[in-house]
Amino acid sequence: MTYTVLSLFPELIDAFFALSILGKAVNRGLLTYRSVNIRDFARDKHKTCDDAPYGGGAGMLMMAEPVGRALASLGIPNRLEDPPAAAGPGPRVIYLSPSGRPFTQEKAQVLAQETELILLCGRYEGLDQRIIDAYVDEEISVGDYVLSSGEVAALVLIDATYRLVEAVITPASLEEESFSGGLLEYPQYTRPEQYGMLTVPEVLLSGHHENIRRWRLRKRIEKTLALRPDLIRRGEEAGLFDRETRTIIAALRNSGAG
Repeated sequence: MTYTVLSLFPELIDAFFALSILGKAVNRGLLTYRSVNIRDFARDKHKTCDDAPYGGGAGMLMMAEPVGRALASLGIPNRLEDPPAAAGPGPRVIYLSPSGRPFTQEKAQVLAQETELILLCGRYEGLDQRIIDAYVDEEISVGDYVLSSGEVAALVLIDATYRLVEAVITPASLEEESFSGGLLEYPQYTRPEQYGMLTVPEVLLSGHHENIRRWRLRKRIEKTLALRPDLIRRGEEAGLFDRETRTIIAALRNSGAG
């Protein structure tokens, strides 16, 4: 997987790719990235990349010309002006925007299968619509709120997808995470066994793998019913749950837990 990030502040991207598991994945050659400074494609001495919006209104808008030149430097065609490439579709161009479709774990899994993602980071009041019309394949929102930094949204998308790329993280670590199988993750504990007045649940110390599995499943369901009942409803509608899970859901609901 290659991540290409177009930004006015590429140092944010560079720092992120140098850290933790992500940095190790880059060093192992499992991932590659490049950060593109949009200001490098501005042609005035001040490297201007924003201007007041036509029609008035508060704030500044990112200009089409430097962004378009940055995308063209990557070989991304202007689909309104250039003929389709004979080689077929190129990398997927994503604009991080509060107007986009909501980002989900399912979407992260789909994007993690791409060979390259080109992420376009907005600033100020956003991006000239003509760039979106000419270059962007998809707008994605990381939540129903507004950020001043498209870089932060891009890092969320990167963090959610890189860990799903093959060999970056042990597959077993991904199996029972939140949102896998339509449920949140169960509570987890580590040393020490006693923390103040709180102790680790006995079942986790028992060494009985089947009892541990059942306890974890029940706790996943309890947590999801309490915090995200919408996920339970969605899972039921999609037929995600096996008989054991459905039985526990019904029992918890009858007891007033959901």
